[in-house]
Amino acid sequence: MSAEVTVGLDIIGWILLFTGIGLVLFETMAPGGFIIVPGIVLIVLGSFGIVWPDMFTTIWAPLIVLCTAIPTTLIVLYVYRSAGKPEAPTTTVATSLVGKTGIVTTDVIPNSLKGKVKIDHDIWSATANHPIPAGAKVKVVKAEGVHVEVEVISEKEGKTK
Repeated sequence: MSAEVTVGLDIIGWILLFTGIGLVLFETMAPGGFIIVPGIVLIVLGSFGIVWPDMFTTIWAPLIVLCTAIPTTLIVLYVYRSAGKPEAPTTTVATSLVGKTGIVTTDVIPNSLKGKVKIDHDIWSATANHPIPAGAKVKVVKAEGVHVEVEVISEKEGKTK
């Protein structure tokens, strides 16, 4: 008597499924390599192979694989790109600050860049012609590089804005 071991065709589906899961997990650890695309295609094909094990033995297997892989790839790429749309970095050019108002966070001293001014959500090094204490409202009159020159907003000017 000979003992014959037969392996069900569904093992192909399980192999594809676990390989796909492995690729997706790898993508989560090292994102950006698009390894998720073949991973999800393998998960879908593996799932079909588990449900319909004879799929891999038919003459139509290559056509079934293509008709499954191509739409799955397109859908995954669309979702992947939609989920990770890069946003343009927000930058502020110093010259665009002229005329803006802010609050002094660190005393501004003439001819020194030790003073700090908060304009919108950013802190800028500041100088002025006269000392300005922390907490004062100021207006940018000049900007150069990464620092600004400010002047105190008078009570009248502050109320008209």
